[in-house]
Amino acid sequence: MSRVIALLPLLVLAACMAPGPQGGLRDPQARISSAVLFDPARFAGEWRVMAAPARACAGARQDWRWRDEDFALSGIDCTGPAPARLSGQALLVGPGARLVARGGYGGGPVWVLWVDQDYRVAALGTPEGGWAAVLARPEAARRADLIDAAREVLRFNGYDPQDLTW
Repeated sequence: MSRVIALLPLLVLAACMAPGPQGGLRDPQARISSAVLFDPARFAGEWRVMAAPARACAGARQDWRWRDEDFALSGIDCTGPAPARLSGQALLVGPGARLVARGGYGGGPVWVLWVDQDYRVAALGTPEGGWAAVLARPEAARRADLIDAAREVLRFNGYDPQDLTW
């Protein structure tokens, strides 16, 4: 019994380092971080999906309404193989821009990996690597410089932007 107890910390550590799900979008060996300086009130509002795994999601609308402790989500959910109705909430759990979704985004953690200083374009992803997306405000959808920056942030966090539909 004492041998099992002694091995328990190693087993827990090994579970934390296990590779992501088969066919994931992210290299499980890469480091990942969320945006540190994040203002949920500025993030709130209408977004358009610029890139996501689901093929028919380009241009899909998402609304993130801030309610002082969580976001009310509506629009189109692009986390699955096909677009679906997005209706739920995302609770800010921190540090930084780390959220837990309920009723959307697969019900798991969603991190805002990066958002530009004017909150026009954002890169989002799940830490285990099963999903990532680039969102843009309707008026910023043609900002190639910001979209390219979001691609680079995805690469930096271990995602391959080529796995997304743009």
